[in-house]
Amino acid sequence: MVSPPLSARIRATFAAPIPTAKAWATRYDGRAGPTIDLTQAVPGYPTHPGLAARLAEGAESPVQARYGTIDGDEALRSALAANINHVYGADLRAGDVAITAGANLAFTMAMTVLCNTGDQVMLPVPWYFNNAMALTMQGLEALPLPCRPEDGFVPDPEMAAALMTPRTRAVVLISPNNPTGAVYPPEVIARFAALCRERGAWLIVDESYRDFLPEDASPPHFLFQDPDWRDFVVHLYSFSKAYCVAGHRVGAIACGPRVREELNKVLDTMQICPPRGPLPALTWAIDNLHDWKAGNRAIIAERARVFREGVGRLQDWRIDALGTYFSYIRVPEGERDAMAIGEALATECGLLSLAGPFFGPGQQRHLRLAFANVGLEAIAEVPERLSRLR
Repeated sequence: MVSPPLSARIRATFAAPIPTAKAWATRYDGRAGPTIDLTQAVPGYPTHPGLAARLAEGAESPVQARYGTIDGDEALRSALAANINHVYGADLRAGDVAITAGANLAFTMAMTVLCNTGDQVMLPVPWYFNNAMALTMQGLEALPLPCRPEDGFVPDPEMAAALMTPRTRAVVLISPNNPTGAVYPPEVIARFAALCRERGAWLIVDESYRDFLPEDASPPHFLFQDPDWRDFVVHLYSFSKAYCVAGHRVGAIACGPRVREELNKVLDTMQICPPRGPLPALTWAIDNLHDWKAGNRAIIAERARVFREGVGRLQDWRIDALGTYFSYIRVPEGERDAMAIGEALATECGLLSLAGPFFGPGQQRHLRLAFANVGLEAIAEVPERLSRLR
């Protein structure tokens, strides 16, 4: 018997990085102490008690037995639109917003609407690996846009213009960035917007971590103040980190009516509806957890400070970028490449990270450490674990 073939696109997609890194840790014997897992970006503190109670009510609600609207409850869409308007000085309406089963699915669905098989999508490198994986799965080409440590890993619009081809259908910007934590200045985002308008490409802006920016900062960008933004911008958002609900899988897409009309077909096919239970709780949370979110920003900022001070004292390791949830650190000169170092840190030192090659070409000398996952005591141990390797 000849077994039928599998999808060539799925077979061409690289293996999921986080399970790969966690598999390394199964060989760790505990000699350095308890495992410190800095692989996946998750909030290292519980959700708000009031939100947790409402999430429990949602889980018990009879509506869970029925499907909801394909784009999510209008109350949540209105609340998120109002929140975006407050942050950016915008004029979004509920009709501009669709609620999705997480931001990863939001990205995949957006690519399904915007791109044809064989199109290119430009991703700044280091890239978010799930974006690259999603493109391969859909028969799209990830077009790398190299970013340099000396530029703070902020992408260069002029380099992007030189690399774009007639097949480049979209440019993706993630700010604050995963994996580097870099925050793209508003003027850089504006230059990318002008480039996309000039070339007839879509600009995808993923701001899953924007709630961890300083509250007194200016708007992260001014895209929504452009009266034509709905014609060339698609905005992605995640509730996971800001509200500590990663397991509930709730994200959002903001876009114009032309995209929304086609997106509705994809929403109905890929998710039918977003998870119903969390939506009323998150509607309440948007208007009522302002102070709690501010406290969480302070927690993450303190974890970043302790990480920077500790790892910054090491002579061989260098922090090339640090922000929000992440630090992107350089492997010592003369050492093995990042994949070998990541495996050794997991198996010998009990420190789980993600190796740079997971984040695209040319990343063999870097590791990503998601320090937001753990408390200060564990973060304080990271320098000692890194030093153990040598």
